[in-house]
Amino acid sequence: MKFSKSKHIAFLLFLFLIVLRTSAQNPDEQITVKAKVLDEHKSPLAGVLVYLQESKNNKGVNTAADGSFSINCSTSDVFVFQMSGYLTITKRAAEVNNGSVVLVKALIDAGDDDNVYIPFGVRKKRQITATISTITTENLPQIPSSSLNNVFTGRLPGLLITPNGSQQPGYDVSSFLIRGRSSYNNNQDPLVLVDGVERDFKSMDLNEIESVSVLKDAATLAWYGMYAANGVIYVKTKRGSATSTKVTFDAQAGLQAPLEVTKPLDSYTYASLYNEAQANSGIAPSYSAEALQAYQTGSDPYKYPNNNFVRDFTRTVAPTQRYVATVSGGNAFLKFYTLLSYYNQGGFYKGGSNPSYDANTNFNRYNLRTNLDLHVSKSLDVALDVGGRITNLRFPNVGTGTFLSTVYSTPPNAFPILNPDGSYGGTSLFQKSNPLAMMSSAGVSTDLTRNMIATIDARQKLNNILEGLTLNLFYSYDVYGSYRSGFNQDYEVYEPNPAGGYNRFGNATIVTYSPNSFSGNLRKNEFWAGFDYDRNFDKHGVNFSTRVSRAIYSAFAALDLKREGWSNRLSYNYNQRYFVDLIGTVSGSENFMPGRRYGFFPALSAGWIISDEDFMKNTSFLDFLKIRGSYGLVGNDALTSLARRFSFVNSYNRSAGGYNFGTSYSGVGGTAENPLANPDLTWEKAYKTSLGFDAKLFKQSLSLSADYFHENRKNLLTNSMIPSIIGQSLVQVNEGEASYKGFEASLNYNKKLGALNLNFFANYTYSTSKILAINEGAGLPDYQKQLGHPITSVYQLATGYNRNFLKAEGIFQNQAEIDASPVQRFSRTVKPGDIKYKDINGDGVIDNLDFVTTDYNFVPKSFYGFGFTAAAKGFDLSVFFQGVSGRTISIQTLINSGNANNGYLNQFSVDRWTPSSPDAKYPRLMITDRGNNTQNSDFWLRSGDYLRLKNAEIGYSLPASFVKRLKLSQVRFYLSGLNLLTFDKLGDLNIDPELPEAGYNSSYPYMKIYSFGVNLKF
Repeated sequence: MKFSKSKHIAFLLFLFLIVLRTSAQNPDEQITVKAKVLDEHKSPLAGVLVYLQESKNNKGVNTAADGSFSINCSTSDVFVFQMSGYLTITKRAAEVNNGSVVLVKALIDAGDDDNVYIPFGVRKKRQITATISTITTENLPQIPSSSLNNVFTGRLPGLLITPNGSQQPGYDVSSFLIRGRSSYNNNQDPLVLVDGVERDFKSMDLNEIESVSVLKDAATLAWYGMYAANGVIYVKTKRGSATSTKVTFDAQAGLQAPLEVTKPLDSYTYASLYNEAQANSGIAPSYSAEALQAYQTGSDPYKYPNNNFVRDFTRTVAPTQRYVATVSGGNAFLKFYTLLSYYNQGGFYKGGSNPSYDANTNFNRYNLRTNLDLHVSKSLDVALDVGGRITNLRFPNVGTGTFLSTVYSTPPNAFPILNPDGSYGGTSLFQKSNPLAMMSSAGVSTDLTRNMIATIDARQKLNNILEGLTLNLFYSYDVYGSYRSGFNQDYEVYEPNPAGGYNRFGNATIVTYSPNSFSGNLRKNEFWAGFDYDRNFDKHGVNFSTRVSRAIYSAFAALDLKREGWSNRLSYNYNQRYFVDLIGTVSGSENFMPGRRYGFFPALSAGWIISDEDFMKNTSFLDFLKIRGSYGLVGNDALTSLARRFSFVNSYNRSAGGYNFGTSYSGVGGTAENPLANPDLTWEKAYKTSLGFDAKLFKQSLSLSADYFHENRKNLLTNSMIPSIIGQSLVQVNEGEASYKGFEASLNYNKKLGALNLNFFANYTYSTSKILAINEGAGLPDYQKQLGHPITSVYQLATGYNRNFLKAEGIFQNQAEIDASPVQRFSRTVKPGDIKYKDINGDGVIDNLDFVTTDYNFVPKSFYGFGFTAAAKGFDLSVFFQGVSGRTISIQTLINSGNANNGYLNQFSVDRWTPSSPDAKYPRLMITDRGNNTQNSDFWLRSGDYLRLKNAEIGYSLPASFVKRLKLSQVRFYLSGLNLLTFDKLGDLNIDPELPEAGYNSSYPYMKIYSFGVNLKF
C-alpha cells in the first residue's frame, strides 16, 4: 500500500510542476535576435559559433568582427555559444535579444568537461582542494553483467573492489574499501550515494550513470559528519541537455563461462583413494578388487556407477543479454533524460525441468529512470527524478549452496542417477543428494523485488534579497520490497535391495503452490534544506553552503532508524590560483546515550596552483601544477554485533534458555540479561590527512596526480576488561585505536599520431594498516597478540582464515622424525605423511599455545589498474588490466573440503603424500582423526597476487556518409570480454586468486563473459 501511495504522490507532483512550468512560459513567437558576444574585458569576440539548439548544422552563424550576430528564431529557442578556449554557454532567446553575451576564457581544468560533483555542489576540477577521483561512464565498457562492480574494479585509485561471497546471479556480493582499513570492527564499507542519497548502485544500468567519484579525505567526507569515515562513492546520474536531443539503443548478447569449477574424481580414482584413506585410519577397505575393476571397465553402470555430476548438471557456458534505450534532450524550460533497460542472465545449472516449472537459476532485471529539470520561472528551478527497478530471480528450492555442494561433493559412485526402472537413484546415506531430482522434483522459488525511488530538488534564487543567494530544498523517497513465490514438491529415491526389489527413502509429493511471503520491505526518505551563496568580487570568489538534514529508514518489524545533522562548507579562491575550503558539520546518531548523540566534525583543505606564478612561467614542459592538502575529523557511528542497538541501556533476552517447572516438569521459556549497557559508548573518530598534487605536462598530453594519506582512528570498539567475578559481561567499549597510511597515483597520456588516437591510463594504490590499541585479555602471549599487526578483513575472519597460524616445517617422512619432534596434540596419532609444526614456546608440545599472530592478510598492500585505448578510421580498441599484490589466501578449506559421507576426498586428493611420493603437495588421506592436518597453518597459505586482463573490447563504427542515409548519427558494432586472462603465482593450483572458493564446495563460480553488441544513435 505504501508503494502504491508513493507512486500517486510522485505522479501528482510531476503534474503540478508541469502545470507550473506551462503557466510560467509565454506562447512561442517568431522573433529576430540581434546581439553581441564579448569577452570578460568587454571586448568583442569575432568568430564565435552561435547556433540554435538542435540546429548546429543549418542554423549556425559566426560573429562578425565587432562580435555581432543576427538569427531568426522563436521565443522558446535556446542559443548555444561555442569558441575554442572559452566556456560554452547556453541562453534562452529572451535573455539574448538586443543585449550582449559574455564568454569566459577556459582555464586549465576549468573547461566544459571539468565538472566535479561534491556533496550538494559542483566545482571545476581546478577549484578542488580535496582528494577526489572521478571516472565518467564514457570511458567504461558496456558489459552484460548483473553487477556494476565488475565494470569499476581497478578503474579508480584508492578504490578496492573485492568479490567476497556468492556470485549467484542477482546476489553477487563484493566489498568496497577506500584506501585502507583503520578499523577492526565489522563495518568498513563506504557510504554509497546516488545523486546525494544513500542507495545501491551496483544494480543500476551503466547508462543511467554520468560519473562515479570516490571521496577520500576529510575535506569532502566531513560534510557527512559521523556517517562517512570509511569514504564515499558518489554516483551522479545522467541528465538532459538543452543543446541537443539524443536517442540511443544498445543491444548485447553474450556467453558466460566459469573461470574455475571443481573437476570431480572418477569412480575408480575415488574408490582407490577412499580405500587408502581408510587404511591410513586403521579401517578395513570398503572396495574390493572386483569393484575397482568394475569402475574401470564400466561393466555395470547401475551397481558400479561412474557419475560426473559437474558435467551432467552444470553448463560450460550460459547466455546473457542486455538491451538499453535512452532518450534525452530539452529546451529552455524543460530538460529530460529517460532510460529503459532489460537484462537477463541464464543459469549455470542444467539437467531437469517438469511441465509445471523450470528450476534452473535465471535472473532478469528491468531498470527505468526519468530525470527532469524544469525552469519554472526566472528564479525557480526544479529537478524531479523518478526511477524504478524490478528483478526476478528463480532458483531451485533446495537452494544454491545445497545444490552446488551436492554436485561438487557427492561421490561419483554413490548411486545411479536413474535406476533401470526410471526411478531416482539414492541410498540411505544419500537420500537427498540426487541432482536430477533436485532440479526436476524438489520445487522452485522466485524472488520478485521492486525498488522505487523519487527525488525532488528545488532551487529558488533570492537575488532580490542578496545577489548570489539561493534557497535549496531536497527530498527523496525510496521504497523497496521483496516477494517470494513458487512451487513445492518432494521426491523419493530408491536403492536396490540385495534380497530383491528396492528400498525407498523419502516421500514423493505432487506439485503445490508455495506459501507466498514478503521480506526485506524498506522505506527510506531524506530531507535537506538550506542556502547556497555564490559570488565573485573581482579576483575574489566565495561559495558558501549550509544544510540541515534528516533521514529516516523504516523496516518491517523494526524501530525506525534516524539520522540528522547540520552541514556547512565555505570555499574561497583568489584569482583562481589560491583556494581554501572550511567544512564544519554537527551530526547525531541515536545509537548513543541522550546527551551524547551529537558531535562536531571540522575539516580544512587548501590548494595552490603554483604553475600560475611568475617564477614558473618559463617552464616549457609544465603546463599546470597544483599542490593541495587537507586535514580533518570524520566519524563512524556503525556498531558491531557485540555492541547492539541502544547499547547504552540494559536489556533482556526473552529467548534465553528456560527451565522445567511443576509436577509434570513442563519446559518454560526463560529471560536473561544481555551484556551490561555502556552509557559512555560513542562513535569512531577518524583523523584524516592527505597531501597531493595534480600536474599537466607536454601541452597537456600527460596528466599526473599523486597523494600521500594517513588516517588515525580512535574510539574503536573492543572487548571490555571487566573482571568475570561480577557474573556478567559488558558490551564493547571505545578503547581501541588503529591507523593506515600509504600513497596513490594516477596518470593519463594522450597522443595523436596521424589518424590514430592513443590514450594510456594507469592508477596505483599502496596502503598498510596497524593496530595501535586493542583489549586482548590478560595472560595472552605477546606472539599471539594482534597489537602492532595489520588489520585483517571481515571476509577473512568469516571464512575461517584468521591471522593466527601454526608454523609448518614440512611433512613427516618417517617415524624416527616424529619421535625426535615435539608431541603434536591435534590428533590422537601422528604418522608419516602428517604436517610437522614448530614448537613456538619451547615446551615440547604442539598445541594452541604455538599459534602465532602473523602479518598475512587477505587485504592486499597494493592494488592497481592500467590500460589503453586506440581509435583510427572507424575502428577502436580498448584493453584494461587490473591486479593486486601483497595479499595472502588460504587453501585449507579447499584442500580439506568434503565430509564424512564422501571421505573428505576431492580433486586435490590425488596429490596427497604416500611413501612413494614423499614430495607430494598435501598430507596423507584419512577418514578419521584428521585434526592435525586441518589446523590453520602457513602450510596452507599461498600468494593471492594476480594480474588480470579484466576487459578488452574492439569496435567498428560505420562511415558517417553511410549512416546518414539510414537517418542515424552513429552505428557501432563491438566485441567485448570480461575476466579474460589471469596471471598469478599459484602454479598448477586451479583456483581463482581473487575469489578462491568460487566454483568449489558450495560456491557459485566466478564468470568470464564474452559479448557482442550494437550501439545506435539517432
